[in-house]
Amino acid sequence: MYDVIIIGAGVSGCATARELSRYKVKACVLEKEEDVCCGTSKANSAIVHAGYDAEEGSLMAKLNVMGSKMMPQLAKDLDFPYLQNGSLVVCTDEESLPGLTKLYERGVHNGVEGLRIVEREELEAMEPNISDKAIAALYAPTAGIVCPFNLNIALAENAYTNGVEFFFNTKVEDIEKIEGGYRVKTGTGDYEGRCVVNAAGVYADQIHNMVSGSTFTIVPRRGDYCLLDKTAGHHVSRTIFALPGKYGKGILVAPTVHGNLIVGPTAIDIEDREGTNTTRQGLDEVIEKSAETVKNVPLRQVITSFAGLRAHQTGHEFIIEEVKDAPGFVDCAGIESPGLSSCPAIGCMVADIVKGILNPEENPDFVGTRKGVLNPADLSMEERNALIKENPAYGNIICRCESVTEGEILDAIHRPLGAKSLDGVKRRTRAGMGRCQAGFCSPRTMEILARELHVDMSEITKSGGSSRIIVGTNKDRI
Repeated sequence: MYDVIIIGAGVSGCATARELSRYKVKACVLEKEEDVCCGTSKANSAIVHAGYDAEEGSLMAKLNVMGSKMMPQLAKDLDFPYLQNGSLVVCTDEESLPGLTKLYERGVHNGVEGLRIVEREELEAMEPNISDKAIAALYAPTAGIVCPFNLNIALAENAYTNGVEFFFNTKVEDIEKIEGGYRVKTGTGDYEGRCVVNAAGVYADQIHNMVSGSTFTIVPRRGDYCLLDKTAGHHVSRTIFALPGKYGKGILVAPTVHGNLIVGPTAIDIEDREGTNTTRQGLDEVIEKSAETVKNVPLRQVITSFAGLRAHQTGHEFIIEEVKDAPGFVDCAGIESPGLSSCPAIGCMVADIVKGILNPEENPDFVGTRKGVLNPADLSMEERNALIKENPAYGNIICRCESVTEGEILDAIHRPLGAKSLDGVKRRTRAGMGRCQAGFCSPRTMEILARELHVDMSEITKSGGSSRIIVGTNKDRI
């Protein structure tokens, strides 16, 4: 029997796993997909919000501010890309100025540091491409941008290194109460645990409702995005928001930590919990509304579009608590924006609840640091030449757009919780994320995966499951 079973390997589940690995607990993570970071955590704005938007006194506000403050040190400890570049909430008419002031006052109440309202002249100096309609903006210097993939992977790898077990392709089908805990039934077998943490994203209501008579509902809220080439990456230097509306923070324009420009998202409530398809209507909205805050967005440089789902709960609040009629079952649900920003603090809060149930001893062997995939571009020329001499794979470029080497792909495959698919390699190395969107490097990456995993090329998938790239018999392929 496990002490703790965590359902879901997104940022919330993996942050919880890492925090619990500080203690002597036998813990595991169950994930229905083939890798970590396959749900909400992989498709979002990649923003670390400062914390001025959440309602005063809410759990969202508390954990957002706390998580934002924790992120810089966490990025150093776990070696993932993060940049505190600041954000601007733009006001485009006099009538909306009271809303900007209200946002400022809320941020001050929430404990956000350094907030101030900037007028047109300073705003234009800060961001030359700001809309001509902009008259003022709320400036939050503590806001940042992050690589959501590497954040999620780093948390998972560190938890795994400290003893947490991970089981992929393991979909939870039912949960029943047993003496001393719960039996979690999956398509690949049963798991028993004294505690269960429900961090299942858009499926968190279904998991909760398996054990509790007090039900709630999660609504998948789709967000469409456009991602622009790195040649557009300097169009703005900060994250640019419109004043928030009924459905959230609206369309943003922001640089990414890797040098691209991201525009989005929409906020469209849907029924399909796997409905990550973009729509013409959604992308048209992204294009149209982005112009309200930033002018001349070079949309001809879009290299891809995508959509992600947020786990919207009708009360628009995080649900993090031990379920009253299911002792030992802990919800971590309704984790929509600012969930990514809050995840370090969410992990601490959930772990504290579990600690209160189990009273575990500290793990004296806990290691709180981790190194990511080595990128030769981060080295000096002398260091790079020495690395290639020692390991020639680092001199073999596989992905030309992002200059990803065979050495990096090998590292991604063989490191803790290594990549098993094209998307797994992509999230760890960026191979396939560039201008050609994997048009050039996919065959070579597949060859490396097949060779290193000792499987046939036909077994390599884009993202696990039935997403095979090569289909048919050998004769058909010839």
